Amino acid sequence: MAKTLLDESIYHYILSVSLREPELLQQLRQETAQMPMGIMQIAPEQGQFMALLVQLIQAKKTLEVGVFTGYSSLSVALALPADGQMIACDVSEEYTAIARKYWQQAGVAGKIDLRIAPALETLDRLLAEGQASSFDFAFIDADKGNYPNYYERSLQLLRPGGLMAIDNVLWSGKVADPQVQDETTQAIRDFNQTLHQDQRVSLSLVAIADGLTLAMKRG
Repeated sequence: MAKTLLDESIYHYILSVSLREPELLQQLRQETAQMPMGIMQIAPEQGQFMALLVQLIQAKKTLEVGVFTGYSSLSVALALPADGQMIACDVSEEYTAIARKYWQQAGVAGKIDLRIAPALETLDRLLAEGQASSFDFAFIDADKGNYPNYYERSLQLLRPGGLMAIDNVLWSGKVADPQVQDETTQAIRDFNQTLHQDQRVSLSLVAIADGLTLAMKRG
């Protein structure tokens, strides 16, 4: 079962009446689920939701921080128009080799510019190149301690009205349990509190999968 805070029967019902997962995405999800770190993969209904958001805002230029095996990037790339572009940031050649294989099979490899480097370096380089306020959509799903840094740089890169989606903000429910005080859980709690006060964005935390925060950059 995918990571979700919903009752299992309700979760499967939701999938049964709403999920329209292309065969390639299903194959990628099943392959990734067999891996030791397979739990890092986003849930299929979340990929479909983000694809819908990308279509709603008519995004053409997107950013991803944290690729893993490519389920989220493939979901978004399939929703982009033919001239759409994604810059995808990751540090793992091993995991992204799987992503590249599926991007190629899906015919979207030409839309995705994969940057193998620490994401902060890539984001800073994009800003230095004058790409601030030029992205329509950004997805953050990487090391949680760096969420504030990824957020600040991605916010600069987004255009006014652009949308950011940030994954794992409910952290399997641990953020709501005062007995859990480990470093990662506390980092996510602090990040959530900071965003709640950030008037630069319009905000909604959606209880889908492991929690997805949506932040729209205000003009």
